[in-house]
Amino acid sequence: MTLIENDAVILFQGDSITDAGRNREDGNSLGSGYANIAASLFSAQYPQKQVTFFNRGIGGDRVVDLHRRWEKDCLDLKPTWVSIYIGINDTWRRYDNNDPTSTEDFESGYRELIRMTKAQLNATIVLVEPFVLPVNESQKAWREDLESKIQAVRELANEFKTLYVPLDGLFAQASSQTGPAYWAPDGVHPSPAGSALIAQAWLQAVKA
Repeated sequence: MTLIENDAVILFQGDSITDAGRNREDGNSLGSGYANIAASLFSAQYPQKQVTFFNRGIGGDRVVDLHRRWEKDCLDLKPTWVSIYIGINDTWRRYDNNDPTSTEDFESGYRELIRMTKAQLNATIVLVEPFVLPVNESQKAWREDLESKIQAVRELANEFKTLYVPLDGLFAQASSQTGPAYWAPDGVHPSPAGSALIAQAWLQAVKA
């Protein structure tokens, strides 16, 4: 069984992991990543529900970028489900661009996104935690920054009683059998298998 109602409108929102090469000129394009896989599997299992899926992920986005486009790319779409997957760029830019986002700014910005959504939409919210799988030595240092942001997302999920997709531990467990590059060749962007793993975890989170 699923918690998702008949005629639901589900929005996947986030960065490049959600974007996954979607066609920005086509509002119905879901890209080639986990959003497409989750939508396809759900639609095959529950065709009678007639659920609509949207993907508005944009590569490179951080929490602050979601803020700038939240009205157009979330609130105006009137979704009944909002899935938010953001955070890895808030860590990554510290290391490749010397442009850090403090955990405090990350958490407060994320909280405001949730507050706006709850104030203006009667939507169920799903929070997806970010992950990194170090495929090189330099990425091991990212854990120092990312772990506090993962904890912030977990605390927000508890604060607002949202659904939650715990990816960091899931990918760590999976990579212990194969090595990290199998699931995310660059440590961040999932392989097809990695996208399927995210989709499975997302569908598990919305089960009744």
